[in-house]
Amino acid sequence: MNLSHIEHIGIAVKSLDEAIPFWEKQLGLKCYSIEEVKEQKVRTAFFKIGQSKIELLESTEPDGPIGKFIEKKGEGIQHVAFAVSGIQDNLTELEGKGVQLIDKAPRKGAEGLNIAFLHPKSTHGVLLELCEDPKK
Repeated sequence: MNLSHIEHIGIAVKSLDEAIPFWEKQLGLKCYSIEEVKEQKVRTAFFKIGQSKIELLESTEPDGPIGKFIEKKGEGIQHVAFAVSGIQDNLTELEGKGVQLIDKAPRKGAEGLNIAFLHPKSTHGVLLELCEDPKK
């Protein structure tokens, strides 16, 4: 595995408009990007903290992954994302070690990153995401 750092922590929220002010006013962070990822039925808001980020996730459709997550578990941490180099090689290695993959090949995610998810059944209940910046 080629993990370099925690790329971001994804937090499911019911409303970006309601959640962003907490992160900005109470914690002093600045939202630097809001983006819709239509394929994932989600709107995202990003905050930088050190080398890592916080990603707030608001569902754009009740049947989207974040909508389903909130319906089942409520608002809260939805996933942890790691920065990697060679995302496809990492996926192949993990699958070879018996890790159940949600994505066998990377796909486009927020901020133009290539992403892939590992199934929580193989990660002791935590949804893990691998992220690779194609520009690096």
